[in-house]
Amino acid sequence: MRCAMVLGMLGVAAAQAAPLPALKAGQDISVSGVSSGGYMAVQMQVAHAQQVSGAGIFAAGPYDCAQGSMLRALTHCMAGSRWFPPPIPADARALIENRARAGSIDSPAALARQRVWVLGGHNDQVVERPVVQALLAFYRDWIPAPQIAFVSLPEAGHGMISVADPAALACGSNKVSPHINRCGDFDGAGALLAFLLGPLQPRQGARPEHLHAFDQTPYGARDAGMADTGYAYIPAACTQGGCRVHVAFHGCEQSAEQIGRRFVEGSGYNEWAEANRLIVLYPQIAPRLVSNPKGCWDWWGYTDAAYATRNGAQIRAVWGMVEQLGR
Repeated sequence: MRCAMVLGMLGVAAAQAAPLPALKAGQDISVSGVSSGGYMAVQMQVAHAQQVSGAGIFAAGPYDCAQGSMLRALTHCMAGSRWFPPPIPADARALIENRARAGSIDSPAALARQRVWVLGGHNDQVVERPVVQALLAFYRDWIPAPQIAFVSLPEAGHGMISVADPAALACGSNKVSPHINRCGDFDGAGALLAFLLGPLQPRQGARPEHLHAFDQTPYGARDAGMADTGYAYIPAACTQGGCRVHVAFHGCEQSAEQIGRRFVEGSGYNEWAEANRLIVLYPQIAPRLVSNPKGCWDWWGYTDAAYATRNGAQIRAVWGMVEQLGR
């Protein structure tokens, strides 16, 4: 009975979601993500390297680490070991150079102007430290060292590190929903936004009326394994145009269909957006019983073979949302 009620409520929410508005935003577009969302953020920044200005990554590895293989995703790209060694930069370089020549991603030369912020938890038992180190090695292949920030938290487990969720889990939590952890006063969203965007005004209280549900279906969401409804935090100051855009990708088991608005409201981005003329886009995945039961972003090819390029269904859908905000 409770399941039926929840599904009914989600159906009503999708039916009532308004179109994503055109706000003349997006001259500065940045991305971030947690775990599968981190892998998705890397894919987005590489595919659209000319427009994306930077990325913040929690617990993920280098570009297209899985190379279309779920087995590789679950081994080399999560817990590298003697038998399944972590990825090496040369793997990603070959993929990127070939795809750039084919025109399915932007020229990697554009990565040199980006900034990247990476967090690795010593206690992360899902995406382990060697994989995060491989991500850093990948970035160093393309981006000058002063434009790369690495934050190492000794006690941190696997998840979004936030001060905004009053019910956040302990810092070292692993494999426990909603994968939003508290590590003292460390503000993950604030730290990454400050590095990517430059000096920020102090965070303010988020205003519930500025968080908007919107209809994702015009962007091909259903064919891309995405939910009908996404979310965007739009400060009042941004309704007149000219705001920057940040895309925040949730991780596995963090979609609104799985944990409600915990990630959308508790990840910590909205408080900074409110004070700094920033729109935060929260695209949403729809869990699928067979192909994607944990509601992960596609970083191993469950939607299509082009998943890590501009032609991938999910990248096309999310980029369409970004373009709509820029109209």
